[in-house]
Amino acid sequence: MAFELPALPYDYEALQPYMSRETLEYHHDKHHKAYVDKGNELAAQAGMENLSLEEIVKQSYGKNQALFNNAGQHYNHIHFWKWMKKGGGGKSLPGALQNAFDSDLGGYDKFKSDFVAAGVGQFGSGWAWVAVKNGKLEIMKTPNGENPLVHGATPILGVDVWEHSYYIDYRNARPKYLEAFVDNLINWDHVLECYEKAS
Repeated sequence: MAFELPALPYDYEALQPYMSRETLEYHHDKHHKAYVDKGNELAAQAGMENLSLEEIVKQSYGKNQALFNNAGQHYNHIHFWKWMKKGGGGKSLPGALQNAFDSDLGGYDKFKSDFVAAGVGQFGSGWAWVAVKNGKLEIMKTPNGENPLVHGATPILGVDVWEHSYYIDYRNARPKYLEAFVDNLINWDHVLECYEKAS
């Protein structure tokens, strides 16, 4: 299955002032496109071009680092765009999600502080996640293009903490970016969709 750069599910101005048009243009049109282009080239070289993206991520992990980096980042970004929306974020989670956050993560406020702490605490580039592992939600962080798929878990929410995700808008204030993401950008409907598929 060839990698394809998906269109953003909103226009470039939709996430302002929390994420600027300039950030989305660089992040989606240049960074994500580069993962797609390089990923296609490396998947073909590895004879994996007919596998699903999830299979390429899992099979290349620990064996073909260059392919894994690009396939992992492509997978992460496909969801990252959908995990945000105009007027998103905040505490009103769809019912099933609210129950899971209460029982597994200690409620919304604890989720927020633990999720932001995971993103702040990821040294260098990487991601912070909420993932389903062994039927329960947990907060994880991973370096570079790694994601919960390669750790026996399924991500239902992730935030990119590579500098290209926030530096134009927040400079080095990663905590401020993460708080803005949780408070104003999360598309809880897509998180619920991912949760229902993973459960």
